[in-house]
Amino acid sequence: MALIFIRTIIVFGVLLLVMRLMGKRQIGEMQPYEFVITLIIAELACIPMSDISIPLLYGITAMVSVYLAHQIICLIDLKFTKARSVLSGTPSIVINKNGIDDTQLKKNNLNVSDLLESLRGAGYFSFDCVDYALYEAGGSFSALPKQNYEQIQSSLPVIIVNEGKFDQKNVSLTGKDEEYFLQILKGQGCDELKKVLVMTVDGNGNAYCQAKGKKYRSFKLNWEKNAW
Repeated sequence: MALIFIRTIIVFGVLLLVMRLMGKRQIGEMQPYEFVITLIIAELACIPMSDISIPLLYGITAMVSVYLAHQIICLIDLKFTKARSVLSGTPSIVINKNGIDDTQLKKNNLNVSDLLESLRGAGYFSFDCVDYALYEAGGSFSALPKQNYEQIQSSLPVIIVNEGKFDQKNVSLTGKDEEYFLQILKGQGCDELKKVLVMTVDGNGNAYCQAKGKKYRSFKLNWEKNAW
């Protein structure tokens, strides 16, 4: 037991030193390759701690080797722009002046619901509250709001149509039916439901609609204010 305790303390000290040498970004926002290296180091640290048949030096050597590999990759990442895009990826602009870029969403294995959730996490509750939104290479989400976005956020929007399909729960919440929204969509030039990327409506009747590959439209529905 005492041997395991001593080995654990030694491995912990080496691991702490290695993580500190890797820099502050390793502890905060990590690039994909840094995340992989962190997982590998964690696994390497567990083996010599739990298995006393493995020489402690083997585990320490492996962790130091991974640290050296990290330093080499960081050097390449800093010096060569093309290599950086391969190793770390590039930011993906998912909302622009035309609305949602569903191509970028698919490249990042995301859907409209994921995007709306990220917006809410950033403090914006409607797609038309922001001019631009993007996912950084490290996975964090950033958005550039419109100047009057506080006025747009007058009520909580819900998704009525999500990638060509009605959200039955949210349709029921509005007190309307699918036929009502189909007529609204036709009035906005969306004759086929399957071609609608997203449609949202808030309690004051403010609607956001975007067909796949088209520019979004914002308009007002004629119904009671503060419907929910």
